[in-house]
Amino acid sequence: MIFNFVSSKMASTATHGMHIVSVKPCINCSPRKFMPTTANFSTELKSPMLKRLTSSSHISSRQSLFPSLTSSQSKNFEKVVTRAMSGTVENTPLPGLPIDLRGKRAFIAGVADDNGYGWAIAKSLAAAGAEILVGTWVPALNIFESSLRRGKFDESRKLPDGSLMEITKVYPLDAVFDDMESVPEDIKTNKRYSGSSKWTVQEVVECVKQDFGSIDILVHSLANGPEVSKPLLETSRNGYLAAISASSYSFISLLSHFVPIMNPGGASISLTYIASEKIIPGYGGGMSSAKAALESDTRVLAFEAGRKHKIRVNTISAGPLRSRAAKAIGFIDMMIDYSSANAPLQKELSAEEVGNAAAFLASPLASAITGAVVYVDNGLNAMGVGVDSPIFENLDIPKAAN
Repeated sequence: MIFNFVSSKMASTATHGMHIVSVKPCINCSPRKFMPTTANFSTELKSPMLKRLTSSSHISSRQSLFPSLTSSQSKNFEKVVTRAMSGTVENTPLPGLPIDLRGKRAFIAGVADDNGYGWAIAKSLAAAGAEILVGTWVPALNIFESSLRRGKFDESRKLPDGSLMEITKVYPLDAVFDDMESVPEDIKTNKRYSGSSKWTVQEVVECVKQDFGSIDILVHSLANGPEVSKPLLETSRNGYLAAISASSYSFISLLSHFVPIMNPGGASISLTYIASEKIIPGYGGGMSSAKAALESDTRVLAFEAGRKHKIRVNTISAGPLRSRAAKAIGFIDMMIDYSSANAPLQKELSAEEVGNAAAFLASPLASAITGAVVYVDNGLNAMGVGVDSPIFENLDIPKAAN
């Protein structure tokens, strides 16, 4: 049984008259209807205060529950009643603060399959009512669209209400290039790009503007480091700059091009990783540097986009996930095992948990949050040591129950 209590000030003045009334049905009872269980708090509140309290949900005057009282009796028994919530309300809409993105349009850059964070964010935004547009890397476009048409993603498209996520439009996108003038000739003539057009950042934004006019939410789910398996000391200049270009500057480019067609009050979200601030051996090739740059850029862009366009800018530092992109690094399973052993919450992180955090950050519920790095990693970021080390075996460190 759950009670919605009145303010502490009122509760303290009502203590002397508090009593619990439990009305149970009996054979000789009159047909008068009563609340199954009612907690009454007697108080000497004056009418203005009473009116203010009775306007809020689940609070009503004593008079409404006892219609047989005369008006004079009612005045003598002005009371505030806190009603208990019973199991009969299970099928009614939940009270509280729902994430409502109906009427909002989101562009998610970097969705090429159905098992990464970009896909999970798209699903959570769709579940909250947002319209979904997707930007897919050009070489992966045909396979992605074919899988959508043939229903290969239908199972993973299921939303909490049983419906399927609808993607209004898929755009070819290579966010490494701002416009066609910056595309080298070998890319223009590459057969993996043949058959696609208008895939640079500038062209995609122009297409979205022509097709839909504006967006409200921009999600950056892009990262690539051609030398990620190399230690930083062995990373070439080209490899380092390629990681920065694809993983961090691409966010600046997308936001700077999209922000003129983003509605005021909109939000932009990117994805980062704890390697931006902690040493993660094996996450090389300049990728840790790119993530550090992305987090720094998030703060600066939050100021600039907030002042000029009223757009919020945040990034989610997500824990390890068994996505196809992460498997390419080669040690993702070890990172997941390490997290499960050492994080405060000993469980495997799901993509849905990151998607739900993104939906919150994109919603009006997060209207005062900008320039933030939001950790969604079961709390691993808070740890200073790995507690699974044999060094700590005698400390009797608590473990999650099986």
